[in-house]
Amino acid sequence: MNLLWTIAQIAWRPAVEILILAVGLYYAFLFIRGTRGAPVVTGFMALLLTLTIITRVLDLKVLNSLLNQFFGVLAISVVVIFQPELRRILAELGNLPLLNPVREQRENIEDLVETVDRLAPVHIGALIAVERNQTLTELVEGGIQVDCELTPEMLETIFFPNNAIHDGGVVVRDGRILRAAAIFPLTQRQDLPKSVGTRHRAAIGLSEESDAVVIVVSEETGGISYSVRGQFVRNVSVEELRAFLTSALVRRQEPRGWRQRFRLLLNRSGATDKSNVA
Repeated sequence: MNLLWTIAQIAWRPAVEILILAVGLYYAFLFIRGTRGAPVVTGFMALLLTLTIITRVLDLKVLNSLLNQFFGVLAISVVVIFQPELRRILAELGNLPLLNPVREQRENIEDLVETVDRLAPVHIGALIAVERNQTLTELVEGGIQVDCELTPEMLETIFFPNNAIHDGGVVVRDGRILRAAAIFPLTQRQDLPKSVGTRHRAAIGLSEESDAVVIVVSEETGGISYSVRGQFVRNVSVEELRAFLTSALVRRQEPRGWRQRFRLLLNRSGATDKSNVA
């Protein structure tokens, strides 16, 4: 018994360290999974591991010394590679909990769904970004400040063809249309099919740089799509759009424990693309 107690006293600290490292590696994997920097990190870690093994086996002292010094700047490299993701997570942490009334959000969702339901059948293109916790002021360019109540009629007027401000995107916050004809950042992804146009690329690009929900109506096909956290979902029905917006804008306000909140910040797999574009 005394021997077991002694072993337990000696081993509890390493056990705690292993547990902390395991949890840290697990959440680090969740963080990088599906991000634009994931291939960079994978290739970088494979190269670093290979060089480390070679230097240790062959006893290359100079190269080993350089590698040890390089680990000191590794943290800065991670910050540079994952700057958009880190900024989004820090912004969300700084704005929890979300205080918008649930009833008001549901009314806003119905206004958005009704707008899309009117525009899609007549092939009127639309690009609508709904702010959540992170402001879009620094991410969108140009456009005209509107600052009016969110209504289907107003959105239809903005996107009506030949209207001077029908091109570009609309920014919505707290039931108000803030800006029209805004320019959203385009995604740099190379894996998208040629059928994905500028509106869709702008939707993906803005969702990669922020936590906004971006809705797209295709002018060519009348198809309805949405993008969130860099994930792009095409060709959804009006009911599927309503369900998604409810999940993203209403259910996320329900009280959560710290585990659920932390996992929510790291989750990148909440949406799937029905057209293999994700």
